Amino acid sequence: MEKDQNQTEIKNASDEKEENIDSETSTNSEKEIQKEPQEKSPEEKILELEDKLARTFAEMENQRRRFEKEKEDAYEYGGFAFAKEALNLLDNLERSKQILSNDASLKNSEALKKTLEHFDIINKDLISVFSKNNINPVESLNKKFDPNLHQAMMEIEDDQKEPGTIIQEIQKGFTIKDRLLRPALVGVAKKTENLAQKDEKNKDNSENK
Repeated sequence: MEKDQNQTEIKNASDEKEENIDSETSTNSEKEIQKEPQEKSPEEKILELEDKLARTFAEMENQRRRFEKEKEDAYEYGGFAFAKEALNLLDNLERSKQILSNDASLKNSEALKKTLEHFDIINKDLISVFSKNNINPVESLNKKFDPNLHQAMMEIEDDQKEPGTIIQEIQKGFTIKDRLLRPALVGVAKKTENLAQKDEKNKDNSENK
């Protein structure tokens, strides 16, 4: 009888062990199932592909626009550096005219007169060529100083002009289309010191009243 009891205990222990193994296997299977990503539905896959396609087309369109802008800039402003260097021709012509005009041995001579006339013709031809290529001079004299177009080289006392008015052009400036090729070098009007002090004093007196 004792033998039968032992066999029963062994069988129960074995059954319990098998149940524990089955339970553990079932738990692991459930975990594996939970780890596996759920497969997307056909509708979700289609939406995802449409989104990727839209992003690709948008990027292609942006690249096309950048390419068109770069091509346009290259066409319109490709000669920027060349045009800037070509302005030296005008500067040299102007310097040559000044030097010849100030030469005492040539003053009032027929040779000087004819030479200056030829210089003026060359200068007009150059300006015409520049103009045909959208290179135009910056207006300066008697204009209000504009830091986007002008570079002030000096201040000149002048009570007849409003302060900040350009009254001298040292070097002509130019633009190419809507871009500044080089600024005009100018002299700007300012009030005389005594008049400026007088205006300041009048202003103080007016404020104190």
